[in-house]
Amino acid sequence: MEYSCDPPKETEERSDDPFCNPENPVKITFEEITSAAYKIRSGIKNTPCEFSHISQLTGMSIFLKKDFLQHTGSFKERGARYALLKLSDEEKSRGVIAASLGNHAQAVCYHGHQLGIPVTVVMPLIAPIMKIQKCREYHANVVIEGKDMAEAKQVAFKISKERGLIYINGYDHPHIIAGQGTIALEILEQVPDIDAIVVPTGGGGLLAGVSVAVKMLNPSVKVIGVESERCASYSQAMANGGPTFTPIEGTLADGLAVPEVGYNAWETSRNLLDKLVVVKEEYIALAILRFIENEKCVVEGAGACGLAAILSGQLEEFRGKRLVLILSGGNIDTTILGRCLERGLAADGRLVKCRVTVSDRPGGICELCKMVSSIGVSIKDIVHERAWVASDVFSVEVIVVCETRDYTHSVQLRELLQSKYKKFEFENFPNEQSLVAPFTQDLFSMP
Repeated sequence: MEYSCDPPKETEERSDDPFCNPENPVKITFEEITSAAYKIRSGIKNTPCEFSHISQLTGMSIFLKKDFLQHTGSFKERGARYALLKLSDEEKSRGVIAASLGNHAQAVCYHGHQLGIPVTVVMPLIAPIMKIQKCREYHANVVIEGKDMAEAKQVAFKISKERGLIYINGYDHPHIIAGQGTIALEILEQVPDIDAIVVPTGGGGLLAGVSVAVKMLNPSVKVIGVESERCASYSQAMANGGPTFTPIEGTLADGLAVPEVGYNAWETSRNLLDKLVVVKEEYIALAILRFIENEKCVVEGAGACGLAAILSGQLEEFRGKRLVLILSGGNIDTTILGRCLERGLAADGRLVKCRVTVSDRPGGICELCKMVSSIGVSIKDIVHERAWVASDVFSVEVIVVCETRDYTHSVQLRELLQSKYKKFEFENFPNEQSLVAPFTQDLFSMP
């Protein structure tokens, strides 16, 4: 199916993006996805889909589609390359423009440079520093403007009209959606007898492409979308019967921070999606930690959402089943990664913070430290406070951040402090029910 780059005038009046018309959305076909797979095959990696060590932890047979191994670190290359290849020679010479938080921008910049097409990208102020720098390394014109994706898109629309550049929507352009769907073709060829594919969901482009391919080739395979509670635009679309503007809060899954689901993506996927899961930030942080510790994979927040859905207990019906998690990207700032690991350790019950009132006489704090170390707990940080202690003047409040082996070790620390000190409290001590216990039955030694 061909999509003209010269949209009708009535479309321009209704939408700034000529390929995303709310009055006449486009449903992507399976034929378009197979065409995309053929055209992009020489410039896109067929990434591995491997059995995961995390299977033993979850009680599910989990396979990881590692699309963070693409050259720019995300699945976005698939759609970007296909959209660029579909341009006419005249459009290629004029150049293209995109608005993106980072992954789509990098993909368009890299493949634009490979194909000799001038690229301009508009990135909002919240875009990760590493992604901004990568776009510049790919010789693109980078514009940093707008507090979020909605404002960045408006800037991109304005530049597009002024300079005659072709705007490429990162999640709703028909060619982008078709290109993203090629990942499902690879998954179904790589892993037999799949029960479900779990798809990170922001603007809905990846979800739409995967849904079409999967339901055409194997309708029994469940398609599950996952989004962060801090950017739940697809949930809002489901609640309101269509794409709805959704205020976005800061999230670890910055790649999913799209305020409104694409009209084409919604029209394509809404009747094909089997389940949508919304996950909390702490489970995304914990999932990032699990991937590093168990798989030696550095995955960004968006790519970790699939595992976050499992760790949060929202996919329990798939115990004993075969699931594929799409690890959509690995572009995470080093500073953000450090914060994610700390939050993951806290969510896992391995990093705890407590306030203890001890004697201010010589040896009081030393005694506390010796007691904590006696059970193998490591003190990461310690602060003491005198002026605002409400008890006697011979007491001091000590705030201690400790690292433990696991939740049971943290409970041991709490019981030890309780036996010695009258006044102590833990901040955000994890609930045992919120933690994921290892699945002990050895069912998954063979994929």
